[in-house]
Amino acid sequence: MHDIAQIASNFISLDAANLTYLFLVGFVGGLVSGFIGSGGAFVLTPGMMSLGVPGLVAVASNMCHKFPKALVGAIKRAKYGQVDVKLGLVLGVSAEAGVLYGAHIQEQIKKSFGDAGSNLYVSISFVVILAVVGIFVLRDAWKTYKAGNTNEEEKLTKIAQWVQSVNIPGTMVYFKSLNARISILFTLPLGFATGMLAATIAVGGFVGVPSMIYVLGAPSLMASATELVIAFVMGLGGSFKFALSGLVDIRLAMVILAGSLFGIQLGAIGTTYVKPFMIKVVMGTIMVIVLFSRALMVPVYMSQLGLIGEMSADMTKILKGVSFGIMIFALALGAFIVLRAMWQGRKAERLQYARETAVERI
Repeated sequence: MHDIAQIASNFISLDAANLTYLFLVGFVGGLVSGFIGSGGAFVLTPGMMSLGVPGLVAVASNMCHKFPKALVGAIKRAKYGQVDVKLGLVLGVSAEAGVLYGAHIQEQIKKSFGDAGSNLYVSISFVVILAVVGIFVLRDAWKTYKAGNTNEEEKLTKIAQWVQSVNIPGTMVYFKSLNARISILFTLPLGFATGMLAATIAVGGFVGVPSMIYVLGAPSLMASATELVIAFVMGLGGSFKFALSGLVDIRLAMVILAGSLFGIQLGAIGTTYVKPFMIKVVMGTIMVIVLFSRALMVPVYMSQLGLIGEMSADMTKILKGVSFGIMIFALALGAFIVLRAMWQGRKAERLQYARETAVERI
């Protein structure tokens, strides 16, 4: 009886307003996911937590909705020749090991410190990862734009050149996205870290996409598409692991999935109309905004755990409200950037078609 009550406490009530919000969160998450290949969970997990969903349940439910959505996105982008299935599966296997280990850590934190401890762990992880990766990605996109190389082929980083130059007999595998043979030993720590992070905050793409671009040497478009294959593998195993502990809210997963399946189709199409550096701009910008949304909630969770002085109800309400508002802004901005890029791309394509048609008539 106690176990049933404990499991029931993980789930929030869903009224019309919450359902609408979750559907829109899912739509924008899918839109961003299809565009940058991160799985969109850095939007979805904070989005659910903003409604009062416990951090671990948000992570678990996110993983549950992820694998069917990732499969749809991967199939869609494979039609454009952007997916390296072999690389995705190789990284996915070691990522699954990371997911299982990370899920165990999450469950232990919740068992020892309750929802407040889990929420604090998830939020601090978000803030740190979003700050490091977001700033790095934006810096890289700015350097590319400033150098005027937005239309040129992406250059390999020094570390990627080194990785591709190392020859370890018996471990070398050719990957089409890299157009090179690399040692499979380099993929193991990258995959494990991706899975570990996915089980912590349901966002493996923060490690997966940058590592494929900067460490292995994959083009941005192929890295973002291949991450969807990894997300499918991780989501399948992670969902099963969390579900055994009663931490997956299937209602949340299905509502978000419904919105995501619409968004991810548009996001995937959008990648065909933009320059590679724009994917980095979108990823970095949304990361930094969501960072502030989660950072504002850290003092609230610390107060609940008694790590700092007790916070007044009014202050808690203000911080939650501002955090929620920033989250809404991040969702709206992400949707605007992706849809605007698609609109401009389609417009340029039509103009080009009109010119070619006019020339043929002449």
